[in-house]
Amino acid sequence: MTTPRIKVLSITGWCRNGSTIIGNLLNEVDGFCHVGELHFLWKNAYGNGTNTRCGCGRDLVQCPLWSKVLAAELPAGSTPERHAEAVRRRQHDGLRTRHTWRVLRDGAGADARRAHAATMARTYRAIAEVTGARVIVDSTKLPGEAALLPSVEGIEPLYLHLVRDPRAVAHSWSRQKDYVHAMTPARSAAYWLGFNLASRAIVQRHPGRSRVLRYEDFIQEPAAAIRSLIELCGGDPADNPVRGRIAELGENHTVTGNPDRFRTGATEIRAFDGAWQAELSAYARLATLALAWPLLGHYGYGLRGARPANTGNTHSASTIESAEESRGGSRSRA
Repeated sequence: MTTPRIKVLSITGWCRNGSTIIGNLLNEVDGFCHVGELHFLWKNAYGNGTNTRCGCGRDLVQCPLWSKVLAAELPAGSTPERHAEAVRRRQHDGLRTRHTWRVLRDGAGADARRAHAATMARTYRAIAEVTGARVIVDSTKLPGEAALLPSVEGIEPLYLHLVRDPRAVAHSWSRQKDYVHAMTPARSAAYWLGFNLASRAIVQRHPGRSRVLRYEDFIQEPAAAIRSLIELCGGDPADNPVRGRIAELGENHTVTGNPDRFRTGATEIRAFDGAWQAELSAYARLATLALAWPLLGHYGYGLRGARPANTGNTHSASTIESAEESRGGSRSRA
């Protein structure tokens, strides 16, 4: 009897794009498990990551989920610390954003990428066995990792490319938030461009299994956006946890992510996202616009902010539309 493949919804795009709340909403769907930014599991558990806590509040090595996953995934004859260092080295050397186009072209062609694909296959399988999940939501957001997923044995990759106005992102990065340090607007915008170019390349390579969603459209109609993602993953739309603008969030087991991941209980998804318009300095706006300009209009962002979803050439309709309907020429960045 053939074992069904595990569906992995990989969220890509630059940070502060709503991936944590979207992942935690999907975590409430029967058969779904949001694992947060899985890329950082080994660094945070055994290295020098920014936060060692799981979303449940325990240290990763003491969490009832991750302690079992880490033990099951550990190769025979290795120690946790040595294995973690090997994983981090492979990630740094061959799976950064700049490597996305090479990974899309060659897959697991190199020895290091084959080894990492095997690591991820063991990890996703262990997560599914411990949790019983049919769908794993991985909000790592690193396009290099996402590009490798078709080479990971035993999974069915799906992709969600999340985009947010780069000025709102720069405004969000302007202040330190718990263990997440602040970042300059110019640096944030440069990352925004690079991550979205790479994420766009993945969507263009896998249009039938990809969706693109603007953060602004998600907060406008959260229930419809989550319903569409549930359907993409083959879940039951009746399990949608969003009622109007409210959802009840339970405990999660996210590796890392926005510090808001620790919040549980009744959660409101607020529609207004215009704080940057009042608080972002003129210099920060200009720096962000100058660096993000090549993709600004592509995702429907004008000089004053996001245009309505049914205008311009953004990939999103009232909620989410298939990326098959929007194929432009791909661009690459070294």
